[in-house]
Parts: sequence; C-alpha cells; structure tokens
Amino acid sequence: MLEPLSYWLKAWEYDVTENEATWIALGLIFITTVIIHFILHYGLVRFLRAHMQKSPYLFLQLLSHSRLLSHVVFFIQGILVGIQANLWLLQGRLLNGILIAVQIWTYIYALLALFSTLNILLDWCYKRQVATQLPLNGIFQTIKLVASIAVGIFIVSLLIGRSPVILLSGLGAMTAVLMLVFKDPILGLVAGIQLSANQMLKLGDWLEMPKYNADGAVIDVGLTTVKVRNWDNTITTVPTYALISDSFKNWRAMSESGGRRIKRSINIDVTSINFISEAEMKKLARSRLLADYILEKSRELERYNLEHDWDLSLALNGRRLTNIGTFRAYLETYLRNHANIRKDMTIMVRQLAPTEDGVPIEIYCFTNTVAWVEYESIQSDIFDHIFAVVPEFGLRLHQSPSGHDFALIARNLSEVAEKQSQSA
Repeated sequence: MLEPLSYWLKAWEYDVTENEATWIALGLIFITTVIIHFILHYGLVRFLRAHMQKSPYLFLQLLSHSRLLSHVVFFIQGILVGIQANLWLLQGRLLNGILIAVQIWTYIYALLALFSTLNILLDWCYKRQVATQLPLNGIFQTIKLVASIAVGIFIVSLLIGRSPVILLSGLGAMTAVLMLVFKDPILGLVAGIQLSANQMLKLGDWLEMPKYNADGAVIDVGLTTVKVRNWDNTITTVPTYALISDSFKNWRAMSESGGRRIKRSINIDVTSINFISEAEMKKLARSRLLADYILEKSRELERYNLEHDWDLSLALNGRRLTNIGTFRAYLETYLRNHANIRKDMTIMVRQLAPTEDGVPIEIYCFTNTVAWVEYESIQSDIFDHIFAVVPEFGLRLHQSPSGHDFALIARNLSEVAEKQSQSA
C-alpha cells in the first residue's frame, strides 16, 4: 500500500526512503485526524446541538445535552484512522499495532455511545412517565454491565491475539467466582423484575421500612440499591433484594384512594362519666348536630322504659342517656358533617378498653386529601374542636399530674394547715 504514496512523492520529484515515507504517512494521518476532529466537533456537533436544543421533541433536547454525539464522532474518527492506515502503510508490526489500537478505540467509544443512549432513554422515560412501573434504572445498569464485560473480553482477545470464543469457554470454569463477585447485581436484577412484575414499587412511591430507617419517597430504583428521600431530606439506600426478602410499607394505595386516615384517641376521666339529667338534655338538644339524636333516643328510651314498667326513681332501673354516649354520637355526627372528611369511607367513633389513663375514645375517619400539610391541619382542627367541647358534656380529659398540679396541691395543703393552726 506504500507504493502509491511513494509514487506520488516521486512524481513531485521527492525521492524518499521507506522510513521517510512511513513518517510522512503518519504525519498525514495525524493532520487529517486533527482537521476532521475540528470539523466534526466544532462544526457539525455544535450545529446539530444548537438545532436540537430548539426542537419541540424532548428526545432531541435530551440528545443535545448528552455526550452521545461526541462519542459517535470519536467512533467515526477511529474508523477513519484505520482506513487511512490501511491505505498508506505497509503490512507490518506498525500497521497491526495501529489497527489494534483503532479497534480498541472503536470498542470503547461504541460502549460509551451505548451508555449515553441508555441514559437518554432513561431520562426520556422518567420525564414522559413511560414504563415507570418497571425498574428501568436497574435494567439499563444490567445492560451496561453485560456490554462492559463483552467489550472487555473483545479487548483482551485483541491484545493476546486469541479468539473471544476461547476466553468465553474459559469463563465456564469461573462461574462460581463470577456468581460470588456479582451476587448483589444478580439479586438486585431478580428483585427488580419481581418488584415490577408484582407492581410492588415504583418511582415516587412513599416507602416506609423501619429496619433501614427509610421513610420517604422513592427517587431511584437501581440495580443493587433503592434510594429513598426521607421527609427530613436525608437519603437512605436500601438493598434492592431486601425489598423482596423483608417487609416494607408502600403508601401508594393511600395516595391513589384520595383519603388519608385519622386514627387517634382521647382519654376521658372515668370519674366524670354519668347519666344526663333533664336540664342537661334540654341544653344539649339546642345543638343543631345533637337535636335529632336526643329526640330520637329520648323517644326510644321512654318507649322501652314504659314497656318494662321500670321504677325510674332508682338510677339502676331502666335505660338512660349517658354523657359519654351522647359525646360519641355528637362526634360521629360532627365528622359526618365535616367538609374535609370523606363520607364514602369509614367514619367511626368508638370506645376502647379502659386503662389506668381513663377511657379512650377513638376517632377513625379519612380526610379528603392526602397532602401531608393539609392532612395535619385538618386533623389538628378536628381535635382542637374536640378538646374544646368535652366540658360541654360534663366530661373531663385525663391528664397525668404535672409539676404545676403538685405545687398547687402543696400550696392548698399548706393553707389548710395554716388555717387549722390559727383556729387551734
């Protein structure tokens, strides 16, 4: 292949040796490569990026911000260097070395171009909300890992001058070692497929996993780890396979239902529970929320007591309204009339087993929003009202004595002692 170059040089009255012609050929390859580099990188690539950034298509916009075009241009430059070397250099160690270097160059930049393409596809899927239920990041990382191993095998086969098939056949004996080295990626890939197939987890889900101190939104499902942005803005990484082997709570169903549960109790002092007198009943009947209940319940109790001819002079006989029962009825009616409570979901006010802290009255209902701040505001407003209306029913909330209570008791005892000493 060198004869044409020598012939051209002699035609211009340049008599050169083989070594001189080789150096001239290398110089031509270098100069041509530099010129092509500037034309492609500073001309074509910049021109394409400028037009892609103005494109209405998201894929082209993402392509303009990636390094895919640069990697493709470097790949093309490697091929052009190989073509020039074949045209201008004689067969020999120099040509073989250049061709091996060119092949390694093209393998590397083909691999980098594949990586950039996968990154563009991943960003496009996330921004377009396409197939987000799949562990795309983990799948693409697996493709990158397999492609890297394949390219590595081809490069090693080029350097040692052996067929890649020989290397691949030798890998069979290293299967156990590879399984140990790539245990986490393999487990992560299998776990990602299971999570996707069973629709157990996807980006944006609220994941709660106390074992790993994870409580927040899923921001990345990778090959080996799942990243969770906790509500305090810290990042927790959870092994992907742990989501299959361990239990976790996914709040997605709550978000999709449109209602978030309120489940909280207040404790009523047992000593404040009693029957409602006629005067108290008339007072409570003036409440718009209680009027129908008291009227209907009074008729029911009166009819029952008349049928059984109870001696109502004794409190043990007959049926009567209690302040805690009326309080429960009031709360349930209050919740059913609340503008921010879902009427198509469970609404319940129930009495739990009494404890040393009193009788728990539990409020169980669902708000009409799942937004955290709005939910907490609605819940606080409801319990603000409950705390304020408890005394209207002659009830008291249970509260453990504080330092102020003990100080008040001590002061009262000292005043009583002082009065007794004065009277003595």
